[in-house]
Amino acid sequence: MTHLAIRTRTTVAGPVLELTGELDHASCSQVRDLLPGLVLHRGQQLVIDLAGVTFCDSSGITALIAARNHTLAAEADIALAAVPHHIRRIFSMVGLDQVFAAHPTARAAEAAWTPPAPRP
Repeated sequence: MTHLAIRTRTTVAGPVLELTGELDHASCSQVRDLLPGLVLHRGQQLVIDLAGVTFCDSSGITALIAARNHTLAAEADIALAAVPHHIRRIFSMVGLDQVFAAHPTARAAEAAWTPPAPRP
């Protein structure tokens, strides 16, 4: 059985999900089940911190894409943080490095966020 722990915290920029463990077929539903209750406002940024992820398969990638779709529906942005080398390599092979903004740390992702301009 695989284990995935998810810690959620809120910043000025938006929510941060810190994942620890294996993000795979057996655990990806934890991420997907969390998304509907995740409050994102227009212009915020969801940061997914992958520093503690030891394994990610295609189901895990699908869960990250579902998180991206959730943020786009909320007119928000998504950024990945601390993507381990082995996962970064997979993302590069399948072109996801062009889809997700990536930062070395969650704090760097938060610092890169710019608040949205007010609507006219």
